[in-house]
Amino acid sequence: MKQIWIPKHGTPDVLEVKQATDPTPKEGEVLVDVHFSGINFSDILARMGLYPDSPKKPCVVGYEISGEVEKVGEGVNGNWVGKQVASLTRFGGYSSKVTIPVDQVFPIPENISLEEAAAMPVTYLTAYIMMIEQARLRKGDTVLIHGIGGGVGISAFQLAKIIGADVIGTASGWKHESLRKMGMENLIDYHSEDFVERTFEWTGGKGVDLVLDPVGGEYVRRSYRCLRPLGKVIFYGFSSAAPGKRRNLIAGIKALLSVTRFHPIGLMNQNKGVIGCNLGHLWKERDKLESAIIQLVTWLSDGLITPVVDKVFSFEDASNAHRYIQDHRNIGKVLLSPKL
Repeated sequence: MKQIWIPKHGTPDVLEVKQATDPTPKEGEVLVDVHFSGINFSDILARMGLYPDSPKKPCVVGYEISGEVEKVGEGVNGNWVGKQVASLTRFGGYSSKVTIPVDQVFPIPENISLEEAAAMPVTYLTAYIMMIEQARLRKGDTVLIHGIGGGVGISAFQLAKIIGADVIGTASGWKHESLRKMGMENLIDYHSEDFVERTFEWTGGKGVDLVLDPVGGEYVRRSYRCLRPLGKVIFYGFSSAAPGKRRNLIAGIKALLSVTRFHPIGLMNQNKGVIGCNLGHLWKERDKLESAIIQLVTWLSDGLITPVVDKVFSFEDASNAHRYIQDHRNIGKVLLSPKL
């Protein structure tokens, strides 16, 4: 099988494609022939040496895949063989073959492609956990989504529409036309506009009920300012710590130092909440993840959510895939494929 390795910290050029022996499924596992692997910003931070949860280098990362079940381990029903599935992977997803516990994979609805399925697990689960489990977003609420043109951003927008919430989104100006075609209306160009001012303009000075923020750094204070009483801000990333393609500890420290600290009394007096979300730390919450996946697959099958794939790169072109994301050129999900 083929795998994309991170041999050491560095720029996208450090990524290497290597051959390895095909894995054998153990008891309770299935072997999946991978067609597509999803790229997430945590993979990029891992490559740069800025992701604490990353395995020690050298390593193979990757949190999600789609493909076809090739073999099953002991105790697994043989009917799984030949089924098209998608799954979260606790690293190792940048591989052409992966073994996964059978209770971690889910069959793909017949009307959904493997490409679309690979764009779903991490982004939609993250959006679901934040908006439905943590924030309890309701019909008529307003949510500000930073980076609405990315994988999680588009997923969050689609879930907000299902819930009946109003949406404000930040994205580079050149993305706005494409995003409007997806139904997004209240868009802010964070390069040329103050998102705090624009948010209060669109909400009649009230602020929003929820902010989804993957940036961190100085955005922490400004996102918090956008909240109305009883509002919540959820942080699910820290992209401000990686402004370039090479590890920069000074930039990372500056981003950390710029983060606003919240005192319990201040939070009580303002009736606001600050929450964090890290899907990678929810592996033991199988019941919540399973119920979320069941609901998402139902919405997917019913056409209520539509994964958006921006571009697919070959394994051999993985370095350019990482550059593509770090240059903020994508609208939707970026995938890798060992089949190209």
